[in-house]
Amino acid sequence: MTCVLRATLCAFAFLELVDGGTLAQCSDRQQRIAVELHVRMDVKDHLYEGRMVLRYFNNSPDTLPYLYFHLYPNAFKPGSEMDIRSRSVPDPDKRIGDRIAGLAPGEQGALTCSSVEQGGAVLSTSEDGTLMKCDLVEPVLPGGNTTLELTFQGQVPVQIRRSGRDNAEGVDLSMTQWYPKVAAYDQRGWHTDPYVAREFYGEWGDYELYITIDASYTVAATGVLQNQGEIGHGYAESSAADDRSELTWHFKADQVHDVAWAADPDYVHTTAQVPGGPLLRFFHIPDEEFEDAWARLPEYMVRSFQFMNERFGAYPWPEYAFVQGGDGGMEYPMLTLITGKRRLGSLVGVSVHESVHSWFYGMLASNEAQYPWMDEGGTEFAGSRVMQHLFDGEGDPHAPSMDAYFALVGQPDDEPMGVHADHFMTNRAYYATAYSKGELLLSQLRSVMGDSALLNGMRRYIRACRFKHPGPVDLELALEKSSGMVLDWYFDQWLHTTRMLDMAVDSMVAEGGATRVHLSRNGGFLMPATLTIRHSNGVTRTLGIPLTLMRSPRSEGIDEVLPPWSWTDRTYSFLLPMPINEVEVVQIDRENWTMDLDRSNDRYPRKEED
Repeated sequence: MTCVLRATLCAFAFLELVDGGTLAQCSDRQQRIAVELHVRMDVKDHLYEGRMVLRYFNNSPDTLPYLYFHLYPNAFKPGSEMDIRSRSVPDPDKRIGDRIAGLAPGEQGALTCSSVEQGGAVLSTSEDGTLMKCDLVEPVLPGGNTTLELTFQGQVPVQIRRSGRDNAEGVDLSMTQWYPKVAAYDQRGWHTDPYVAREFYGEWGDYELYITIDASYTVAATGVLQNQGEIGHGYAESSAADDRSELTWHFKADQVHDVAWAADPDYVHTTAQVPGGPLLRFFHIPDEEFEDAWARLPEYMVRSFQFMNERFGAYPWPEYAFVQGGDGGMEYPMLTLITGKRRLGSLVGVSVHESVHSWFYGMLASNEAQYPWMDEGGTEFAGSRVMQHLFDGEGDPHAPSMDAYFALVGQPDDEPMGVHADHFMTNRAYYATAYSKGELLLSQLRSVMGDSALLNGMRRYIRACRFKHPGPVDLELALEKSSGMVLDWYFDQWLHTTRMLDMAVDSMVAEGGATRVHLSRNGGFLMPATLTIRHSNGVTRTLGIPLTLMRSPRSEGIDEVLPPWSWTDRTYSFLLPMPINEVEVVQIDRENWTMDLDRSNDRYPRKEED
């Protein structure tokens, strides 16, 4: 473990002690691995061979007679599940479409293990598309561990989705999901999802990565390069390398759940230091049209990391790399692959999003396949605030997520957030749900908890669950501890229903010398109400009506808390101690923080917003 990572972990531990109570609501029961990976790449034929030594620690209470491995490159073959899925979904990903079906043998992806050994004994294996089952001669007992040695061979496919060769911008190698990756095992057993182009779930481990490749190639990878003086290529001012035709690059990465790399002979490699944070590396192929954007990118990314470190907790690894490659933007530990032919705003936008994943994917290894919104939604939530900060934006940074939600809600393809990422009926519903609904689930909590309590809860969640496998309940518990509220009703609605929110101010009626205000809940989604009362003299007050289910009201930004609204009652009324002629407007959710479908009934009297 690097000194920087150790120091960061110690700082996190101190924060737990001073936070006023334990934060460790995340389960500590998780598997652990240590991996030594060797790969030799033939850059002409795009074939590679490798050897992996895997030490597997079984921290579960179960005896494991076999292990599963992902063989992701096999998805890029005609007739694969990715191919069939892409050609059968109503709105296929344009990057895939029917391209896999047309791949020639030399353009396809392939990964197979020629040998798997345990303690010198050759093991029996069986492959099924992108999965391999490996029967152990000695089962791994609870609390025990075993070491496997795998020999594997692969072919890099033409770039289609994430991993591949010769992408549209001319990058030679984008090596992601490229090696036999042991499947995750948790309380629900093995997670053996076939690869159909969605999300990932992996075990925490320490990696030693050795890449042998043509010496003319510059390599970017997960981890810290251990032999910089020998390599050069921008990692050191000069290289001790001789005229060898190949170089072996040695990267080391602690506490990560995957490793990725990219390589090209034309990469320009530059760096920028985040004060008190990581060293940022940038790799791109020169293109005069986009050079200014790449030249300015480092200053924006330094500020982005500073903002995230301040608001959401310190980035725990010593380096991070922005690498031109792939097919758009995709996050990996300590590295992202992004397409690079972009103007400044677009280049900064994709770089912010992918690097912010370091907090919601890199530090938190959630089951992205089952809960894609936990990573994508959290990343969108924080990234929206980063972009507003970087470009001095005004207004609500989360408004675009609301627009995307309204475009989907009530449509036939709208599905609950609890649907598995691979099983959405349309790509449209998946993206709107994982990204926009995920962001809205968080941003709407401002109306429940207040913005400061929400941000405190998010920081608490990241501190408590870093380097673990949090699920929705862990996020819920962190927010409950931060706010003192009960929030299961909120998460249950989001994850298991597509109910819609519509609260209304129905009327104001004179009652003696006071004013009776009548509210109604017209939609099925339950929410507390935040009311703005504007008096005829221009003075405004904010009233909070909590749900009984919350058990504790929001206090931030609230002038007066009214009695709670029972979830069983469709209507609610309260008395304002003032004549009706002194009440100019009563309005629900003046800040537009909630997903209320009908804004026309949110205020009384009914008139245009001033």
